[in-house]
Amino acid sequence: MGWWDLWRKGIGEEQVRGEDVSWTTFLEVRKAHSEWERAYLMFDEALGQDQIDYAIYILEAAERKYQIHLKHAKSLGLDRSQM
Repeated sequence: MGWWDLWRKGIGEEQVRGEDVSWTTFLEVRKAHSEWERAYLMFDEALGQDQIDYAIYILEAAERKYQIHLKHAKSLGLDRSQM
């Protein structure tokens, strides 16, 4: 369960141990980065205007999701050496 799920359910981070939040955040950042890389590959291999438009949409969404997770990790005090 990611921090986003906890927020949507109204469960505060204070109710979850700090280590669990850090580990979950780490996993979410890694997952979002992988999705961003896959979206870039999809864009790179897109053919035709419709596929290109769709790939751009997916790439922008994946990039934004990655930025959100990085911002959350930063707010927890995690840095690159902990990622």
